[in-house]
Amino acid sequence: MKLARLLQLASPALPVGGYSYSGGLESSIEAGVVKDATGAAHWIGDVLAFSIGRLDAPMLLRMMRSAEPWNAQFLAGRETAELRAETVQMGYSLNRLLPELGVPALEIEEPTFPAVYAHAAAAWGIAPREALVAYLWSWAENQVMAALKAVPLGQTDGQKILLAIGERLEQVADEAQAMADEDIGSFVPALAILSSRHETQYSRLFRS
Repeated sequence: MKLARLLQLASPALPVGGYSYSGGLESSIEAGVVKDATGAAHWIGDVLAFSIGRLDAPMLLRMMRSAEPWNAQFLAGRETAELRAETVQMGYSLNRLLPELGVPALEIEEPTFPAVYAHAAAAWGIAPREALVAYLWSWAENQVMAALKAVPLGQTDGQKILLAIGERLEQVADEAQAMADEDIGSFVPALAILSSRHETQYSRLFRS
């Protein structure tokens, strides 16, 4: 039962609007940084290593124990208006859904997506590490789905990227578990710059 709940929580079918965001990937394509499957793999891998792995991952583990203080810190770590709006909208949508799934809503102001995800995982008794690896997989899958639409890539290229990224998730989880509080934080200036440019990009498929 716990595995089924975890798969449901990490599923792209979860109606939280993740499909409408690229997390800065679309802007990197517009800027010519990502042009093909190789570029997409490098971009997704770098964001995993220097942003998601160093901010989302260790914070999610802590949010499974206590969401509120880390939720505020996670919001403060969003570099742009779009990235902030993305996590707030997805958090809001998941928080509204949870009571329909038998989980009380997370009672904090402006909950982020990882905070609500962690709250649901904890309520269902899912182990923190398993919840984290599934969260990372869900993020990677969404990135690849965005790349399929915007680069564009073939389905086989997308699966090859997922295979390569998937092999790194256990290591990212290990590093997140070992990370001290004072070491949490991402440094991805290119992502922040491109995300800011996306706010005024002329033609867009995605909201971030």
